[in-house]
Parts: sequence; structure tokens; C-alpha cells
Amino acid sequence: MGPGQVCWALLLALGLCRAHQARPRHVLLIVADDGGFESGAYNNSAIATPNLDALARRSLVFRNAFSSVSSCSPSRASLLTGLPQHQNGMYGLHQDVHHFNSFSGVRSLPLLLSQAAIRTGIIGKKHVGPETVFPFDFAYTEENESVLQVGRNITRIKLLVRKFLQTRDDRPFFLYVAFHDPHRCGHSQPQYGPFCEKFGNGDSGMGRIPDWTPQIYAPQDVQVPYFVPDTPAARADLAAQYTTIGRMDQGIGLVLQELQGAGVLNDTLVIFTSDNGIPFPSGRTNLYWPGVAEPLLVSSPEHRKRWGQVSEAYVSLLDLTPTVLDWFSIPYPRYAIFGSKTVQLTGRSLLPALEAEPPWTTVFGSQSHHEVTMFYPMRSVQRGDIRLVHNLHFKMPFPVDQDVYVSPTFQDLLNRTAAGRPTGWYKDLHNYYYRERWELYDHGRDPRETQNLAADPRYAQVLDLLRAQLAKWQWETHDPWVCAPDRVLEERLWPQCRPLHNEL
Repeated sequence: MGPGQVCWALLLALGLCRAHQARPRHVLLIVADDGGFESGAYNNSAIATPNLDALARRSLVFRNAFSSVSSCSPSRASLLTGLPQHQNGMYGLHQDVHHFNSFSGVRSLPLLLSQAAIRTGIIGKKHVGPETVFPFDFAYTEENESVLQVGRNITRIKLLVRKFLQTRDDRPFFLYVAFHDPHRCGHSQPQYGPFCEKFGNGDSGMGRIPDWTPQIYAPQDVQVPYFVPDTPAARADLAAQYTTIGRMDQGIGLVLQELQGAGVLNDTLVIFTSDNGIPFPSGRTNLYWPGVAEPLLVSSPEHRKRWGQVSEAYVSLLDLTPTVLDWFSIPYPRYAIFGSKTVQLTGRSLLPALEAEPPWTTVFGSQSHHEVTMFYPMRSVQRGDIRLVHNLHFKMPFPVDQDVYVSPTFQDLLNRTAAGRPTGWYKDLHNYYYRERWELYDHGRDPRETQNLAADPRYAQVLDLLRAQLAKWQWETHDPWVCAPDRVLEERLWPQCRPLHNEL
């Protein structure tokens, strides 16, 4: 080989090296709507979820992942900002009469990614605003199409993913696929069944989703979670839910096939989770375990050594924004939403957990509304097995949302209670509605969270420690409710929490 050939070979090798280094990294975030642990990946053998199970085999599976809030819009806004609902401003639902929005000064994940030349896309349920805070380059959501089509029609979702991938340029991308399954629809579209399980199944008037093979489950075959009444009505409800989970599972398989076909799957960090707990009593809108515990699968093509492993680390959906920023090597900016209070993320990147098991033990929760009429502010902290919930409006009955109220499970529970018949439930309605101000549970000894230890002198030190830890997080995240309910926040005075002498 002559000198010229050697020179050319070296230049070619250098060019290939640089091309390899410049290979873009992408992110696919998949979010279920009111999804839970109904999958083989989380040891539910009663339901067939082959695509989620396959994804779990190439993921790190988190067993202790939690949403910071148990409500749709607040959870999605928190997930897309890394800030709890009381800090980002999305106190309750975004749509219609509820009309909650994040503060205009919030720097959301899609905004930061766009500013860093990352192409952004959303397909499915957006449910957050305003547009200036949550902009996407490519958007097919309930804002410009039927949410049934972009959130439940898996053929439409597949084709939109293909369109996004075919119209991409050389930039890295962040694609957010937000399924509307397995959300209830008995309140909004009852003709399709309690979970829209009939939508697109090919029956008369239901339409047909070409890529969906419906899976029908017998009520006697479902696994009834401990917090759901074990009654015929609830079992039928769960069977309908299983069918919509199956539709989502098949949709996830289609989405991943599109990335595979486009040749980008092996360059993509894939994250699967849900926004909040399942829509049953003690689930969604509660800060108990059933309301905030979430599935979380994180699949990195660069961290294969932990594929198929299970992590016991306590992680939060507030960690997803710092994780995506870390993946793209984007720093979080220094800024203030109001005045001079600098915003700081309290979540952490999950990428270190893909290398080795981390010693993370603590997650926080914050809820203020769901529907606009459902003002029942709660704050929580979980440290290992111990969960503390602070019910600020504990003298008021806990509210129930319209969606759950009309459900077959809750209507049956109401009717059985009124008739004095056995409910098949681990609680009763009185204790569900009326709660103590402080609730302290040892999940290791009491996994159903039925024994409130807040008044137990043996747990007094633990209670004080968790109350202090929760208050510290509230101050760090600029929680307007930090002094409630027995004191008022006056920031120009010291101490800033001033007593109300309101007998609480």
C-alpha cells in the first residue's frame, strides 16, 4: 500500500469513527392511561401481554416506581417537567370546565429538548397545557383528532409513528406515545363498554381496528387486586379492563416494530410507565400504594447487562425528565417561575441504575385536585416500606370522581353498602371517605395499608423524621400548601408559617 493509500485509509477510518460517534440517540416514552400491574412482566399470569413481557426482557424492571400524583393531567405535567403539581401549576385536570394549566414560565421537557435541537413528537393523549409550555414539533392528540383514534386505534397509532419516523431529519428525536387505553370510558362513551373494550372490535356499530385481535377474558379468570372488591360486578369490570390492556399491548408491539423497521430501535432509550393507579376505589386519586405505584420498564441499548433484571430502588416519575436530559447530555437551566425562587429538579437520572443497583429509598407525593370540584390536598413521603400521608382537608369526606362513580364496581359497592350486604372489600365506605390527618403505614408488615400507626408511640420517632423530610421537600419545591392546614404562609414574616389557632 502506497503512502497515498495509507493516508486515504486513515482518513476513511477517522471518518467512520466520527460517523459512529455522531450516531444519534433517541428516546421513546410510552405511557399507559390509568395502567397498573396487569401484565406478565409484573407476574400477572391471568392476562396475556406478550409485547410488554418482551420489552421487560430487554429492560430494567422497577418494582418500586411511583407517580408523584394520582391524577391524569397533574401526573403528565409532572412527568414532562420534573416538577410536582404544586410547583408546575397543573393542580387538576386540564380539559373542559376543570381548565387547569401549568405556569407559563415552566421549562418543560419538550421545550428544553426543542431548544437543544432534539425533534419532538407526541401521539395520543396530551391532556396538558398551555401549548407554549408543552410544544411538540409533531403532534396528533385530542387537540386535533379524536382521542379514540390517536389513543386507542392501534392501527392509526402505528401509521402515525411511521409518519413521524419517515419525516424525520438527522436530529435525535424524542417521541411520546400516550395511549388512552386502559382508561375507563363509561362516563364519556358508554356505548363502547366500561373500558372502551368494544371500540374497534368489529361488532356492529363498533368499527374495526385492523391490527387488533381482541382478547376476551372470563370474569372468573381475572386476578382481583386486594384493593378491589371481589364481586361479580368488579370481576366483570376487570375482565373488560384486561381486553383494553391487550389492545395497548398489541399497540406497543406495533410501535416497536416501526422503530425496528426504521433502523433506530437499537439507538433508542425506551421507557414504559403509566400516569397513575387504576380507576378503582383506593386507586386513582389516592396517594395510597394502589393510587401511585406504577409499572416502569427502562430499556437502554447501551446498558444490556441489566436487561431482564429487577430493581428494588425507589424511583419516581419525577425522575423521567432528568433521565431524558441526561440521555441527551442536556443540562437543566437555572431559572425562576416566580420572583427569585430558583427552580431545581428534585428527581434524579435513572441512567446510573442501568449500570448498578442504587441505594435509593425515598419518593414523594403531592395531590391537590383531580376534577375541579375534588379539592382534597394530600402530601406524602415513602421511605422504604414506611409511607406517610398528610391529609390537609381531613375533616371533609374524600371525593369520588365521575368516572369511577358510574363504574360497575363502585355502583355495586354503593348498592351493597346501602342494602347492608357484604361488599367483598377490604375497607368500608365510611373509613374510605373520612380519614385521619396523618396516616402512617408499614408496608412490609401491613401491605394493604389498613393499620394507621401515626398514633402508635413505637413509631413516634419515625413519624417525626418523615414529617420533617416531607416538609423539607415541600419547601424545596415551593409548595404553597407547606403551612396548611393549621398555619398560613406569609413569606415576608419569620417564621413564615403563622398560626391560625383554628383548633386543628
